[in-house]
Amino acid sequence: MKRTELGRTGTTVGQVALGCMLMGTYTDEPTSYRMLDSFLDAGGDFLDTANCYCWWHSGGAGGDSEELLGRWLARTGHRDRVFLATKVGGIVTDVPAALVDGKADWDVAARHFEGTGADVVRHGIDASLRRLGTDHVDLYYVHVDDLTTPLEETLEALDGIVRAGKVRYIGWSNVRTWRLERIRQLADRHGWAAPVAVQQQHSYLRPAPGVDRTGIAGPELLDYLTHHDDLSLVAYSPILQGIYDDPARRARHGMWTTYTGPDSEARLAAVGKVAADLGVTGNQVALAWLLHQRSPRVIPIAGTRTWGQFEAFLPALGVELGVEHLELLAGAGA
Repeated sequence: MKRTELGRTGTTVGQVALGCMLMGTYTDEPTSYRMLDSFLDAGGDFLDTANCYCWWHSGGAGGDSEELLGRWLARTGHRDRVFLATKVGGIVTDVPAALVDGKADWDVAARHFEGTGADVVRHGIDASLRRLGTDHVDLYYVHVDDLTTPLEETLEALDGIVRAGKVRYIGWSNVRTWRLERIRQLADRHGWAAPVAVQQQHSYLRPAPGVDRTGIAGPELLDYLTHHDDLSLVAYSPILQGIYDDPARRARHGMWTTYTGPDSEARLAAVGKVAADLGVTGNQVALAWLLHQRSPRVIPIAGTRTWGQFEAFLPALGVELGVEHLELLAGAGA
């Protein structure tokens, strides 16, 4: 696996992060360990989790993924081989209210996020460190941008845990561009730790006209990150839960409604042509396209639930897109 710099920190990480969200709940422990071991064997080191993963499968407060990673790290002694990222702000304080017939109601969940007040940040990192069985994490994200807490309070608390050695770098997720700029200005003014990464949903397909979601990297944010390369874009759902290869899956998948339309149909056709030319899958082409991006550079998160999905993602690391294929993909759309 190739490596890439995180922002302009001088720290390099594997070009793809492994999403550990479902480890310990949907994905059982032996399979999770197998994925983690194989990811390191393939040259990967960037592991992504959060303190709330994943309450919607466990019915609890979360922490299952962090606990599993803690057991794996204790068993293997690999803490010095991984770049460990976790998050604060996404715990739901009333899980029963947010679960309807066993499924997450995200509108309700959004009204019960823990927020990012100073006490939440300070207690949150300590709880995450206990579950992970380590004395620090490498990257600590604000998981859900909290519009009710003064940014100064959140940033000062984050700076405090960086100075205490509990966190190396901070990041932000699901954030508007204007807020990101405000965060950076305040950090610069007060000498506080500033974000080096922003984690948003991002893929080859573009959202349909009129879709405006905080968590999706839109044109404005992509342009901002192109001109501020001290921030890395870490892309979650880079293959949109596998909708590039299976029309039937797209038709029944809730995520497809965000992207459906002529633009996506044209871009799916381009993916299909490139995949046929290279003898690979559409999902692998979409992931390879992200790895070829330079404006801005992208670190995709491969969130694999099963061993089969893990095996399917690895070949994308070796997919080389030539100039003609990159031009075809870049020019496709309505």
